[in-house]
Amino acid sequence: MARYAKEHKQVTRQRIIERAGHRFKQDGIDGSGISTLMSDAGLTNGAFYAHFESKDDLVAHVVAEQLRAQVKQYDTLRPGREGLEDFIRWYLSPEHRDNPGDGCPSAALLDEIGRCGDATKDAYTDGAKAILDELAARLAPEDPQSARSQAIGLYTMAVGTLQLSRALSDRKFSDEVLEQGIENALAFAR
Repeated sequence: MARYAKEHKQVTRQRIIERAGHRFKQDGIDGSGISTLMSDAGLTNGAFYAHFESKDDLVAHVVAEQLRAQVKQYDTLRPGREGLEDFIRWYLSPEHRDNPGDGCPSAALLDEIGRCGDATKDAYTDGAKAILDELAARLAPEDPQSARSQAIGLYTMAVGTLQLSRALSDRKFSDEVLEQGIENALAFAR
């Protein structure tokens, strides 16, 4: 019975983290209260503190999980630079722009993460390093460290482009920003 309870608690905790990740990316960290987050997970507010010490604790776990999941997605891409091109085209797509709740936590939450506590910043830092390592390995498989600065430039270019495209009310202009962003990122990745 104790094993079931422990497994059930872990499944419930994971559900809270997943639903909170979607909600944070959709509405922002500050725009998501505990009652909304728990309702999304199909739980009562009282259950929250059985899983997390505070909202900040949840945010740190969500950021870590979101970035871990993003790194795992690289495994589904084609190898090498072809996969990098696939990533760029997906990342700077209208679909990704229009669905922040299902997309990259960096583009959706970067400004808020910068105002979070150390635990969230540490989780983000670890995740960002893993993403940059993945990009560098695709840019220079024989010597990923040599492509680290290029990976940083590529990732910041992609994140900034996506953020700008989401902030524009003019859909045609937003599409133009994405299209030019793809061209710039592909040229930068050569």
